[in-house]
Amino acid sequence: MTISAPLREIAIGPCDVEMTERADGVIYVKSLVPLGAFPGRLTERLEHWAVVAPERIFLAERDGRDGWRTLTYGQTLPLARRVAVGLLAHNASPERPVAVLSGNGIDHAVIALAAYFAGVPYAPVSPGYSTIPGGLSKLRYVLDLLTPGLVYARDGGLVTDAVRGLIPRDAALVMSRAVPALPCASSFADLAAVADDEAVERAYARVGPDTIAKILFTSGSTGVPKGVIQTHRMLCANQTMVAAIFAFLAAEPPVAVDWLPWHHTAGGNNNLGSVLFHGGSLYIDDGRPAPGEIDKTIRNLRDIPATVNYGVPKSWADLIPHLRADKGLRETFFRRLRLMFYAGASLPQHVLDALNELAVESCGERVAVMTGLGATETGPSALCCTREVTRAGIVGLPLPGVTLKLVPKAGKLEARIKSPSLTPGYWRQPALTQQAFDAEGFYRLGDALRFADPGDVRGGFIFDGRIVEDFKLLSGTWVNVGSLRPQLLTHFAPLFADVVITGGDRAEVGALVFPSLERCREAAALPLGAPAADVLSHPNLRARIARRLDEFARAATGSSNRVTRLLLLRDPPSFGDGEITDKGSINSRAVLERRAASVEALYSATPGAEVIVVGSGEKAWN
Repeated sequence: MTISAPLREIAIGPCDVEMTERADGVIYVKSLVPLGAFPGRLTERLEHWAVVAPERIFLAERDGRDGWRTLTYGQTLPLARRVAVGLLAHNASPERPVAVLSGNGIDHAVIALAAYFAGVPYAPVSPGYSTIPGGLSKLRYVLDLLTPGLVYARDGGLVTDAVRGLIPRDAALVMSRAVPALPCASSFADLAAVADDEAVERAYARVGPDTIAKILFTSGSTGVPKGVIQTHRMLCANQTMVAAIFAFLAAEPPVAVDWLPWHHTAGGNNNLGSVLFHGGSLYIDDGRPAPGEIDKTIRNLRDIPATVNYGVPKSWADLIPHLRADKGLRETFFRRLRLMFYAGASLPQHVLDALNELAVESCGERVAVMTGLGATETGPSALCCTREVTRAGIVGLPLPGVTLKLVPKAGKLEARIKSPSLTPGYWRQPALTQQAFDAEGFYRLGDALRFADPGDVRGGFIFDGRIVEDFKLLSGTWVNVGSLRPQLLTHFAPLFADVVITGGDRAEVGALVFPSLERCREAAALPLGAPAADVLSHPNLRARIARRLDEFARAATGSSNRVTRLLLLRDPPSFGDGEITDKGSINSRAVLERRAASVEALYSATPGAEVIVVGSGEKAWN
């Protein structure tokens, strides 16, 4: 078994903790590892590496041909300072932030660094708000809340008449290409045209640890987007906390090929921040785990042997078949890899097992696969794995400087966080800020945790679901969605790409299933290109799924984890309708709302042919 194969050696720091429990059952778990000194401004790391390693590649992106456009540390520093001059000359200020409407890119990164030098908040906005149906209402809300002084878009074609109508009339528009003929519009090159060291130094002198560096908007999956304030203290403290655990990053500057979007905390704070903090190189992946996009990711991974790989469970699940089929890709992928780190969702055990098998096949060793726990409000990292992990779902222990508070709630332990990298609140939303923290100043994470080893806190914690996602059956029994979903995915692997658990205020637990069409086609023994309707209605496939459903139900310990019915969805999750996030994760609430008719069909007293019910055996669709 690959589980016994050696783990590729990496230096991991200590993470000792102490636990105390109050009489009312509230538990505190505090890191005993002192948090080291950290810089007061994130840009100090850019200044450092521009001197220490000026020729090292900092950022790279595809050049539109077969190569890469690169920017070294020595090139980035003066460019960011020139752009800072341009920002200050174009209405940007501490009260008039810089809004970025485009995705990851070199010019985007330079704009962000320039804003840090200028002491102007930078707010990356989901590109989907400008391009997908229904996104404009969220864009209007975000821009009204921000009141930006400058708006950047990589391509002027993104700034349609509808989008332009939402931007403040006195805001400057900056584009890297396709600049429209408007008085307020200019090019990125023009923004970077003037050097004025005195102006930059005056602005930079006012920047300190508590200066707002950026504003990150939550996805809004549970309401309107919230602008989470990110200070320089947050960003620098969080990188120092993580560096104490991943000590190997100091010895070998990270090289990453990464697609995770910068308007999310994982991609923008953790991944990009880690590369900058440690003087590494980030190759911006123009692909993502979506049909037609993953081929770009494969091309990039063939080019660059990375030392760290950041992802979400779905991106790795989609990557695994390509790694299995392509020996060259597999060998390049694992050649220098030291760590695979995921966020955004629980990792199904079968995905972890497959990664272990492929690593051993390629290099004779397993590669560390780790995760942590945090939120946009925590910088993001608050907990992190600190030891070899062979079990999916473990999120580790509090990082140095972090105190975890566990509050009993509805049979679970609700997690709350206090940390040097904790947000001071939400941009211009004081009521939401007050609601987010408890009386002791702990941020309410909204997640539940449980002990991996009830007898030893050093064994770490297991993610126990989102408090808001759990629901009660009609019997009053709570259903733990966070633990049930990965169990279901593992049991039905590799046939299901994702599932959404159903059953709130109903008698039984069910699931809407997004099938892995390729794997289902193989199971049905149908030729490549067979239509989805033919695949999902095939009696061989349905019989296999029915048998597995019966097995899963027999292994259940009660109604809370006994899934009695499934409905295979023919349409994949819609990014435009918010069913899938920029990170490739499923938005369960959006799926349940958009597919309410499918939920009703799932629970019909006389289930239709599209529903597979426990005990259905060999029954085929009509």
